Amino acid sequence: MKEITYHILRSARRTTAIEIQPDGRVFVRCPYSMSDARVQELIQGKASWIRKKLAEQPARATPMTEREIRDLANRAGKYIHERVRHYATQMGVSYGRITIRSQRTRWGSCSGKGNLNFNCLLMLAPPQVIDYVVVHELCHRIHMNHSAAFWAEVEGVLPDYARWRKWLKDNGRALLAQLPK
Repeated sequence: MKEITYHILRSARRTTAIEIQPDGRVFVRCPYSMSDARVQELIQGKASWIRKKLAEQPARATPMTEREIRDLANRAGKYIHERVRHYATQMGVSYGRITIRSQRTRWGSCSGKGNLNFNCLLMLAPPQVIDYVVVHELCHRIHMNHSAAFWAEVEGVLPDYARWRKWLKDNGRALLAQLPK
């Protein structure tokens, strides 16, 4: 059985709720005090209900509209800028311009000048996948290649990066299929 990917949204609330978005993303809204282990237990306990709800959602038969892509790019601009700032500070690296695009072949790139490009469709992936792509591109500020040293740098920041890299490899084509022809 396929593992359920979910996003945790903590706030000053007292109750817990599971929310399933039209694009298939699963959100767990919970109090700050709820541990990751308790969230995992909740997801496991509700797994059959979550899978049933996800199966009831119609598959997207048509590509996204230009407006939907623009809206996604606007959301990506805000969210990805925040994640880049966070990880760049943590890693002690600088960067240039950040550009959000709708690309058919790349999730992100880093130029020799330190300019970063990201695909707006990342917003349809779990937050951990976005973090993986952000960290991947920021690691190119240290190593402009995919050497063993590069991958060690990625792993030093995100020890579970391989899981999210695999998620992108397994699910990326379906995300890209949503771009207009």
